[in-house]
Amino acid sequence: MNIYRVIGTAAWISLGTATPALAQEPQTILTGTRLDIVATGEVTAVPDIATIGAGVVTQAGTAAAALADNARNMATTVAALRKAGVADRDLKTTAVSLSPQYRYADNQPPVITGYQASSRVMVRFREVRSAGKILDSLVAAGANQIDGPTLSVDKPAPLFDQAREKAVADAKSRAALYARAAGLQVKRIVAISEGSTDGGVVRPQYAMMARAAPKAADTAIEPGEQTISISLSVTFELQ
Repeated sequence: MNIYRVIGTAAWISLGTATPALAQEPQTILTGTRLDIVATGEVTAVPDIATIGAGVVTQAGTAAAALADNARNMATTVAALRKAGVADRDLKTTAVSLSPQYRYADNQPPVITGYQASSRVMVRFREVRSAGKILDSLVAAGANQIDGPTLSVDKPAPLFDQAREKAVADAKSRAALYARAAGLQVKRIVAISEGSTDGGVVRPQYAMMARAAPKAADTAIEPGEQTISISLSVTFELQ
């Protein structure tokens, strides 16, 4: 009797542990024709944020002198940014470096001739059209490396939602067209998946505008337009 009881219990445990493995997600059953469409929705906006990298590079005979000169020049540069109205939250140090400079000669080991120090900050401008004048003041304050700008929209979420709505509308319009052409009707949307999103980052070149002497030119930044797009894969059932 004991043998049969043990065997029976073991069988019950085995079946109990196997039951969850048999459970599966319910599958969507299509009784009609499946149609897969990839649709894209786009909206445009004028960028309201400009991000620019600004840096200072200095050279001196010793490492300490190069770093000290660099710190002074960068402090002047940052002070100019703050004076121009750039908030602390829109200033971020991105790099500080110090490296030896070498002189090379044939069949000779390299000789250290001095040191180069550099530091960089990332600056975010919330008034795009004023960024050019601030760039000019940066150079006057001692910045000798500038790159950018990268233009973007500060709050793109509502624009992405508009792009999603356009993508769904486009998918439904095309599904209706295919259905008519095939002599069918759109029954329902079976699935929607979101693919790539494109913020359309704009990287314009600096534009130089002539001015009267002694100031020969100002740096101007034109924001232009930015395209924000969403790609959707939509599955329809036709009947």
